Amino acid sequence: MRRSVRLKYLMANGRFKSGRTRYYYRRAGRRIPLPDFPADHPEFLAQYAAAAKQFDERPQPGPNHQTGTIGAGIRAFLASDHYLSRAASTRAVWRRMLEHLEADYGKAMMADLLPRHIRKDLAKLPPHPANNRLKVWRALGKWWVNSGLLDMDPARDVTARETPKTEGHAPWDRAEIEAFRARWGYDTPHRLAFELIFWTGARRSDVVRLGPGMVDAQGWLVYVQQKTGGRVEVPFTAPAPEWAEPDQHLANAIAAQRDRHMTWVVTRTGKARSSKAFGAWFATAARAAGIAGKTAHGLRKSRGIVMRENGATLDQRMAWLGHDSASEAHHYGRAADVRRIISGTESAHSSDISAQLPANIVIKQ
Repeated sequence: MRRSVRLKYLMANGRFKSGRTRYYYRRAGRRIPLPDFPADHPEFLAQYAAAAKQFDERPQPGPNHQTGTIGAGIRAFLASDHYLSRAASTRAVWRRMLEHLEADYGKAMMADLLPRHIRKDLAKLPPHPANNRLKVWRALGKWWVNSGLLDMDPARDVTARETPKTEGHAPWDRAEIEAFRARWGYDTPHRLAFELIFWTGARRSDVVRLGPGMVDAQGWLVYVQQKTGGRVEVPFTAPAPEWAEPDQHLANAIAAQRDRHMTWVVTRTGKARSSKAFGAWFATAARAAGIAGKTAHGLRKSRGIVMRENGATLDQRMAWLGHDSASEAHHYGRAADVRRIISGTESAHSSDISAQLPANIVIKQ
């Protein structure tokens, strides 16, 4: 027997193209848009909870910074929509950096801050961390100017440091995929997490939220990405295209789990895993299978490679993995086997031509 629950601060305003009501989380004069799902859908409730959490994360009263200091400017930024509208993962990273800046420079005056001061701060860090901190300095400077706290942005002319070229997280090859499967049986949470990532290509921030309630009546897994806010739909129990290399591994892993929970990826006590803890847990499982230096994100790349090798179009790969740009999708498929691509493309090209020719014309093989 189901009981109705009233969601506070929920405001209806208009409709989506799907015909469903467009809802906003409205509180303290701010409106946060909610996704195009029914109000009782798990993804809608997850986004509702995330919107409510933004208000809970508003900074508590900190040190009594003097007006016009960098500390006062940082505290104002932490309470701004510009900061609170970021993804939860971004806010967590930025907050740590902002608190370091507040501790180091909080008493200095914003008006005295010059580009050379920011360069000196960044010089203490290696290239990649320095460039990440520069993003925070730029966000601060731009917001201070737009809010009327400063006339000139002190971070505007600070350039990023040169960094060694890297491919980022290395994709898993097929031998490593089979090695992991050989080490971890279907009934283990490690295998379930592995198959879930390898099939969906979801980021770890998303994979820890996925659950049975996100599979619709047509057998499609539907969720909204934490990082980009984009909607992703992946065939789950619905028939999948051949270029995805459909198999029974994920279905077997789900069927082998003794308990059922709201999310598939859970801790030993049945609680949902945090995104941060998941990365270390998964890397440990990979090392136990004799696979060093490979991550969950690398497995996401492997999904893109598999689809590219089997002839999936750029649009198909972007839709499956939820990429924002073609360049990102291309980067994920760069390690694909060239011979497999050529063979698959050649075969597909012949089929396309045959389909376009009149029935009385046959291509000789």
